[in-house]
Amino acid sequence: MSDLSHVDESTGAVRMVDVGGKPLSRRKAVARASVRLSAGTAARLGSLPKGDALATAQLAGIMAAKRTSELIPLCHPLPLSVVSVELVVEGDRVVITASAETTAQTGVEMEALTAATVAALTVYDMAKAVDKNMSITEVMLVEKTKEQA
Repeated sequence: MSDLSHVDESTGAVRMVDVGGKPLSRRKAVARASVRLSAGTAARLGSLPKGDALATAQLAGIMAAKRTSELIPLCHPLPLSVVSVELVVEGDRVVITASAETTAQTGVEMEALTAATVAALTVYDMAKAVDKNMSITEVMLVEKTKEQA
């Protein structure tokens, strides 16, 4: 269990990692998710009964990144300097790319992953009335960087 930073070696209990002694670093993470849907649904994403799914999903992803520490129990709250969520329709799927940046003592992978995932869930929610066969796939971390502040 010593390889798991969120597990206490002596008791096996979960714990928040102490990053207080680490120096500040400029950090960035990029995550991606895809929503598979029919080509007909993809063509209608801007004018669904609930509204514009792409614009709503972009905003939902940004808002979710800002609340990641409230959703993932052991995540540190981070001062995000920028969050970007881009949605691109490619035939029968929506590709979502989310990035998050901060200057902090720990990384922003969870914020980028949360943004991409919540944006995908929002597309799903907004289109579920017209497409019963959608799926969210390929949620992954694409890039992670760290530079001295």
